[in-house]
Amino acid sequence: VQLVESGGGLVQAGGSLRLSCAASGSTVSIDAMGWYRQAPGKQRELVATITLNGGSTNYADSVKGRFTISRDNAKNTMYLQMNSLKPEDTAVYYCNAETYSDPNGWRDYWGQGTQVTVSS
Repeated sequence: VQLVESGGGLVQAGGSLRLSCAASGSTVSIDAMGWYRQAPGKQRELVATITLNGGSTNYADSVKGRFTISRDNAKNTMYLQMNSLKPEDTAVYYCNAETYSDPNGWRDYWGQGTQVTVSS
């Protein structure tokens, strides 16, 4: 499975961005997906996750009410709509996919990351 993020950039505080994560390869094996971020000098942290059918989502407290995760399985693409951005949202955002296949079992895949910079 290959994951490619896009949509990052520089935005002023209060602005919006929409990240996309396009999956290719053995996409039929993808189960849950998620967005993570890593700011300079900090550990990678969970931003949001979404189940296979999109029926259940989970958000970090710091982004609840501002970010919305979604996925379009027909397009093999996941999104993160980010509104009311704050300078503390500045980070590299990574796409993650959990996959299951025989005989490999469960595996995690990561994209290369996309930079989001929010200026004050």
